[in-house]
Amino acid sequence: MTNVTQATGTTGDLPRHDLSRDDPSGDDLAGDIEIDLTINADGWPDEERLHPLAARAFAAARREADLRYLPGSELSLVFSDDAAVQVLNRDYRGKDKPTNVLSFPGGDEDGPVFGPLLGDIVLARETVAREAEEAAGGFEDHLLHLIVHGILHLFGYDHQVDQEAEIMEGLETRILASLGIADPYRLDPSA
Repeated sequence: MTNVTQATGTTGDLPRHDLSRDDPSGDDLAGDIEIDLTINADGWPDEERLHPLAARAFAAARREADLRYLPGSELSLVFSDDAAVQVLNRDYRGKDKPTNVLSFPGGDEDGPVFGPLLGDIVLARETVAREAEEAAGGFEDHLLHLIVHGILHLFGYDHQVDQEAEIMEGLETRILASLGIADPYRLDPSA
């Protein structure tokens, strides 16, 4: 768990971040946010590997989507399995099947700034692994994509209607490109 404060400027009352000093290992990428990880299923990499991935995903999303949140905010990631995610998906979305990622926003999505509790992102290991095998980029690239996807949901982005989906997918593509990850929405990965 890392809690690093690196806000170096402001736009009005909203924090702005200077990523020029970010550590590529991920240790300092989280900025002024606390990222809490819970691993409650077998088969996931350990926290020492997952935390830098989560911090990289958040830093890229923050930078590319210009996310605004209260300094000291918290983000929770739960690395779970298909069975647990199926229960959550059934109980909260009325869909009795596992899915790759679920996001549970922690605050008022209509406020000018998010936080202090950004919310929870829950990932299903078997589904993530299966999708990663089918994708061209591999497990870590797919996991980064899903964490970014979850983060955008916590900040009010959605993909239920075509116009919203275009905006969200465009942001995801830009964020992932900044991480060196190919567009996951391109139909032919060799193109």
